[in-house]
Amino acid sequence: MFPSPVLPVTFPLPLPLLSLTSGGYLVWRCDSFSSCYGTACVRTGRQTCSAFLLTLFANGWVRTEASSAAERRSGEPSNHLVVGLESSAVDMAFPKHSVLRALSVLILACVLVHCQAPLEPAEEDDVEPIKETNVPTVFAKPEPVQCPPECSCTAEGAVDCAGVDLTEFPAELSEETRHLSLQNNKIAEITVEHISHLHQLETLNLQNNWLTTDGLEDEGFEMLEELAYLYLANNKLTSAPKVLPSSLVSADFAANQLTRIYPYTFGHKPKLRSVYLHNNKLTDAGLPDHMFNASDNLEILTMSSNFLRTVPRNLPSNLYRLHLKSNKLEKIPAGAFDNLPNLRELYLPNNLLNNEGMDNETFSQLNSLECLDLSYNNLSVVPKGLPRNLVLLHLEKNSIRSLPGDALISVRNLEYLLLHNNKLRSRSIHPAAFQGLKKLHTLHMYNNLLERVPRGLPRRAKILMLLHNSISEIGRNDLSLLYTLTELNLSYNQLTNPKVHREAFRKLRVLEKLDLSGNGLHSVPMGLPRSLQVLEIKNNQLSSIPDGALTGMEKLGKIILSNNQLKLNSVYQGAWMELSALTTLDLSGNQLSHIPSDLPESLEYLYLQSNRISTVPASAFEGTPNIKGIFLRFNRLSVDSVDESSFAHLSNLQVLDIGTGNTDLPFKRDEEDDDKMMEEE
Repeated sequence: MFPSPVLPVTFPLPLPLLSLTSGGYLVWRCDSFSSCYGTACVRTGRQTCSAFLLTLFANGWVRTEASSAAERRSGEPSNHLVVGLESSAVDMAFPKHSVLRALSVLILACVLVHCQAPLEPAEEDDVEPIKETNVPTVFAKPEPVQCPPECSCTAEGAVDCAGVDLTEFPAELSEETRHLSLQNNKIAEITVEHISHLHQLETLNLQNNWLTTDGLEDEGFEMLEELAYLYLANNKLTSAPKVLPSSLVSADFAANQLTRIYPYTFGHKPKLRSVYLHNNKLTDAGLPDHMFNASDNLEILTMSSNFLRTVPRNLPSNLYRLHLKSNKLEKIPAGAFDNLPNLRELYLPNNLLNNEGMDNETFSQLNSLECLDLSYNNLSVVPKGLPRNLVLLHLEKNSIRSLPGDALISVRNLEYLLLHNNKLRSRSIHPAAFQGLKKLHTLHMYNNLLERVPRGLPRRAKILMLLHNSISEIGRNDLSLLYTLTELNLSYNQLTNPKVHREAFRKLRVLEKLDLSGNGLHSVPMGLPRSLQVLEIKNNQLSSIPDGALTGMEKLGKIILSNNQLKLNSVYQGAWMELSALTTLDLSGNQLSHIPSDLPESLEYLYLQSNRISTVPASAFEGTPNIKGIFLRFNRLSVDSVDESSFAHLSNLQVLDIGTGNTDLPFKRDEEDDDKMMEEE
């Protein structure tokens, strides 16, 4: 449901966008996260433009409907459906953001369908004459007759004057301008005279300028009767315009110095969907009682990083995402959220909230709420009355000391529970605390005070994070009911071999990733799951890998054993060879005197830096034809001890890191290739 098990990724609505390619361009805007529309044009001998409506479905499918100018004149419906493209198509020169780039490809592909199909002859007024240019005629982009000299314009009414060091509002704008981009300039003033003729303007982007409240005339924006998207973020405004046009769909006033909002700034806007007011200086006194009166369709409100002490009143009932992060909230008044039946995401982190500032009914009426973030507050217990449809609950960075048996009884649909960085002890967690949470699959409890694995952990958990606690032992049955666990992190605890039962992991038959780093282990534990794909035991005191410890791990692709005390004779013979899927082996920071002789054929990356290796024989890598990276810096190698023929047959080798930290070797480390290799891994 959310892109990440830790935080749901949220984006502001995308700016109306002019995407230029060598063969086409498009202008679009999005009313919501699922609906975008606009105009796209290509040239294949002549200009062909299509209006499009793009719909994103919950299952990931994208539907694009488009109609050509000829079809719109004739009134005939179009029925074009684009369901996918080869990935290589996305590499065209579209916007850098992957989502926008992919959508641009889909839209232009839809237009290309029209280009390939027979069309009525375009009327003369549909085609602008192609000017001489160094771009091939077939790809030329038409421009309107009137365009400011510093800007680039299109026949569809898009004017781009972004980042050209303008100090004044451009004077030579056509009355037909629909989309105006003026961001990243030095404009300090906009008068009625500047914009009074722009009756068709739908998008105005003035982000990152020098605008002040005195530099904006009160009635200026009200005259723009078609204005839907207004972007004034990162200016120097101290108060919002008193009146904005009723046509407004999205307004961004983030990163200003706002201290006041007026009733008609955002009130009486029936089309308004999103408002961004984060990073300002707003207080409760600066907000009108009915800030969104008659703006009932507002869906997204962001007021993070202000100075609010209470939740704004009379919020629209259609609101589904509310951000109030990093304010001064101390309490949530009774009924603050009662009129928000559609609210799905509520973000309240980094405030001053405590349990006394909320009651059992605070969240109980939010029946649609799926994500609640109360992290970085002063909570001592889990709040009561949590909504039943909650999926993601952030409680990290509080002062929670206990989990009673009924603490989570109401949230039966919970999937992600984040309790890290609290003050929980194992004995303060009731065995029934997680009972009934049959959908809970991700549990974070790291950076607490746990002395052992808590009892009663959710049986369907897939990801369990217990790192940075004080766990000193794992009993035979501590993990025995976690049949579905795929990732377990027990790093940086106080585990030692005598305290890890040899059958502790026996029931974890689908475990893929195990991290035991930063403990006091002196040998690799026996009985590790054969399903493992990644095993990390770095920063321990490993001096041996006992016979059979890695036997049967046919899926193990990555093993990290760096910064231990391993010697060549402390690893049983054939240990690496039997790992037939191993691609990454990290033995750096140990006490190896030679390169292991039983490396598997599948190996791609070998990390042996900071050991005691003094020779590289010709046969060192005969069994590893697929190796891409060898890292041998900081050993005891010299020119005479390295047989260069040992690397000659390695046709896949991309990085050989052998020169740094050794003695008088002619090899040079390629840091750029090294970084590239680590990223690829």
